[in-house]
Amino acid sequence: MDDLLIVGARPYGEDPVDLLVRGGVVAEMGAGLAERHDRDGGPGGGPRRLEADGLVLLPGFVDLHTHLREPGGEESETIETGSAAAALGGYTAVFAMPNTDPVADSAVVVEYVRRRGEEVGLVDVHPVGAVTVGLEGAKLAELGTMARSAARVRLFSDDGRCVNDPLVMRRALEYASALGVVIAQHAEDHRLTAGAQAHDGVVASRLGLAGWPATAEETVVARDCALAREAGAALHVCHVSSARTLAVLRAAKADGVRVSAEVTPHHLLLTDAALTAYDPVHKVNPPLRTAEDTAALRAALVDGTIDVVATDHAPHAAQYKDTEWAAARPGMLGLQTALSIVVHALVEPGLLDWRGVARVLSERPAAIGGLPDHGRPIAVGEPATFALVDPDGVWTVRGATLASRSANTPYEGMRLPATVAATVLRGRITARDGRVAHHDDGRGTP
Repeated sequence: MDDLLIVGARPYGEDPVDLLVRGGVVAEMGAGLAERHDRDGGPGGGPRRLEADGLVLLPGFVDLHTHLREPGGEESETIETGSAAAALGGYTAVFAMPNTDPVADSAVVVEYVRRRGEEVGLVDVHPVGAVTVGLEGAKLAELGTMARSAARVRLFSDDGRCVNDPLVMRRALEYASALGVVIAQHAEDHRLTAGAQAHDGVVASRLGLAGWPATAEETVVARDCALAREAGAALHVCHVSSARTLAVLRAAKADGVRVSAEVTPHHLLLTDAALTAYDPVHKVNPPLRTAEDTAALRAALVDGTIDVVATDHAPHAAQYKDTEWAAARPGMLGLQTALSIVVHALVEPGLLDWRGVARVLSERPAAIGGLPDHGRPIAVGEPATFALVDPDGVWTVRGATLASRSANTPYEGMRLPATVAATVLRGRITARDGRVAHHDDGRGTP
């Protein structure tokens, strides 16, 4: 691997420095490094250069909740197209959810996902194993086998299906505690959401859509925190959407429960007011809720009640999304827009600085997912795994031009702040100026 010299980058938005990357690791870092290499450089022209020119340098982003659809859903997304979207969005690692066909409930499937991700090579793809066989909520999947497999699964979830049976969930948490893995729960009591189509509130009533009460989320989170405390296990709550859930999380954390939580970009920005046109692009699970919920979720992310931003990137081919509301599948694209939404919703209003962005998009997700080589400090001796961000960049979202195989973005036509100028994975450039560099590109340049 060639040496790489990153010139004039601003770690965490602070003073500019140069970084020399050698063997995938930061070998030197400081002001004036580029000039010294230019002056003392030997034959061969010296290291490759990446001119950062004041761009913000952050640890590469980590997504705990990505749908890559492969195997079985390749009409909507593949590991290759999803990895490209991730790299273009500044991500260096993603956790691929198990609702594939076949379901990722065995070593065979999770090893396939891991191997395919390595072949593509744009991001580290970590398969999420199913908690129960077939995502059916009845019989535990072979958690230990998947954890000990070549895929080294560290996160387990039944994804869009809640593990509703408390005995099954209790046993899953007990196994997770013994294995040192994390159970990620989609918190939804299905008995309260049967037939639900939108947040249970004024908008749903006006539109004639069956309401989805926030208590369906809150009650499951409360139950699972109690079970996790009893088992001494690590619990992760997926896509928190309701302000009422936050009090449960705060109390559990104060009580020493090993619980973490995520919020999606769309729940930080969008509300159920977007549903008035009945456009299924805004149909998502859990549903968009009120402005009061959105404000509370932003505050909870800032104060650490919610640990991370996770995209819940959910691509759907047109035949599954461009239909009447009730028949449309829930979900939105998220990988290429996540940074911009975080900047728009939190950085521009002064709620987060760039170190805060690194915390919620990189450091905490890497810690929760058990990735010791991601989310690391920007320092000599650390992996050169970065996102270079132009804080002054502005772009217009067009679903048709995104790298995903699908186009179901709720931000179509919106002008958003901040662009990803380059992504670097262990010293290799995986994306630059809106183009990806594939694994077989020896110099790591697009």
